[in-house]
Amino acid sequence: MRSILVTGGAGFIGSHLVDSLLAEGHRVSVVDSLVQQVHGQVTGWPRHLAASDVTFVKADVCDRERWSHLLDGVDTVVHLAAEVGVGQSMYEIVRYTRGNTLAMAVLLEAMLDHRDHISKLVVASSMSIYGEGAYRCPEHGELAPRLRSVEQLQRREWEVCCDTCGAVTTPIPTSEAKPLYPTSIYAVNKRDHEEMALAFGLAYAIPTVALRFFNVYGPRQALSNPYTGVGAIFGSRLLSGKPPLVFEDGLQSRDFIHVSDIVQGLNLAIETDDVQNDVFNVGTGRPHSVLDVAVGLAKLIAPEIEPTVVNQFRAGDIRHCYSDISKIRRVLGFEPRVAFEDGLAELVAWTRGEEVADHVDAAYRELVERKLAQ
Repeated sequence: MRSILVTGGAGFIGSHLVDSLLAEGHRVSVVDSLVQQVHGQVTGWPRHLAASDVTFVKADVCDRERWSHLLDGVDTVVHLAAEVGVGQSMYEIVRYTRGNTLAMAVLLEAMLDHRDHISKLVVASSMSIYGEGAYRCPEHGELAPRLRSVEQLQRREWEVCCDTCGAVTTPIPTSEAKPLYPTSIYAVNKRDHEEMALAFGLAYAIPTVALRFFNVYGPRQALSNPYTGVGAIFGSRLLSGKPPLVFEDGLQSRDFIHVSDIVQGLNLAIETDDVQNDVFNVGTGRPHSVLDVAVGLAKLIAPEIEPTVVNQFRAGDIRHCYSDISKIRRVLGFEPRVAFEDGLAELVAWTRGEEVADHVDAAYRELVERKLAQ
């Protein structure tokens, strides 16, 4: 049995991880600030965290004074707490850097006093640190391109082209070896987050694993947060009787992974003792277009509503990125279990009993006013 502290343990991924850890017989404590954008106007812990054998502490990870006793007796730290939202991070820069990069620094410094009994640190990284995914040019082979130019996007030419010959490229699975080109403040924060943890683990001989989550969806994702994953954003729109807003032509692709498979990856990282100071993609290895998600959810929630393809782009958006999961399969024995269609159906079934407040229009106006969408 391990004694495990989960930061952000009241959130979407964290709460599912807590359920799994309890089922395995571990002792669990949770630190979460219950931010309003994610949890709404809450007066207590979310109802899905009703377990009496979990120690709950409402605290800001950046509050160094609160850490004096929170790590007592803890042997494993799973750091999931973060400010999440690519678009919003581009204009709430201080907030995101504080909640991500500074929070990581505060946690690592707090761990110094407890390093003799902490045997594992697992941190949530993100596929966003890659920027564009990996591609292949028919003439020049594999490429790791930077962002498409604004001029190209203004011409509504969406696909990534080879810088050398101008040919349209083909997306291929993105491996952990691809150079990192973060294209938003959130992505820069997550890269810092990952590299700080790995440097700390190496210096103090604390086995550390960073998991690069791809696009996570599933029950408990915040339906009223317009900066969360597209599954929840599109679902909240449809439940409010409004069409999902799909940028570009909708054919940009991502790797959508069910939250239970993310939890599987976290558990394997916690339990595998001989893995340390390493990074792993956590995805399915299969791409789906953003329009696939919008159409699939519309068919299940409101078949009379068609998604709106806005034919606009957002600053920092990438075209394609899906995971190469050969490393996590080989080293940790990971295997995604939830099919995309089954996961969408489960997400929709869960939304039926949830309250929804759609803030997408306001978030979209924020991007347009700041010229981050055009």
